Amino acid sequence: MGIMSGNPQDEPLHAGEVFHLWSHLLGTKAYLVALQVFSNHSGDHDLKVFIEDFMENCIKQEEQQVEGVLKENGIRLPPAPPDRPNVATEDIPAGARFNDPEVAALITRDIISSNVLDSYIMGLSLRADIREMFGDFLTQKTEYADKLAAINKEKGWLVVPPLNLK
Repeated sequence: MGIMSGNPQDEPLHAGEVFHLWSHLLGTKAYLVALQVFSNHSGDHDLKVFIEDFMENCIKQEEQQVEGVLKENGIRLPPAPPDRPNVATEDIPAGARFNDPEVAALITRDIISSNVLDSYIMGLSLRADIREMFGDFLTQKTEYADKLAAINKEKGWLVVPPLNLK
């Protein structure tokens, strides 16, 4: 019986898994702060509700799961930036404030790039539990991307590329 057979949690993490888990957690901690800022800037009720739900039920869960794997394997955790205070949208000067379509576009871009990274980590992982965890992350964020796409369409924020109608 080899070292990489049996219960996946008993298998050692290889260097690539450690690096990508640690890097993912560092990025997730920073992204949670960015989402707090986006929430502060959002004046649209539906977008603000989406951001809060996305933070609580997707990104924070990812943070906890990856943190748990790193702790179980004795890996030092990356630092977390400080949380941002809640600020009323009206208190942010007009020239410094992100507009709702910009916030939605930035979050859409972040979800898409995060899904590419999740797929990459799935591909390099030898441990089945790590592959499954990142597969779950990808699936969940795809569902949130669909919700955000619906908001973008409903609000008229979707920027459509040139259509080929020939």
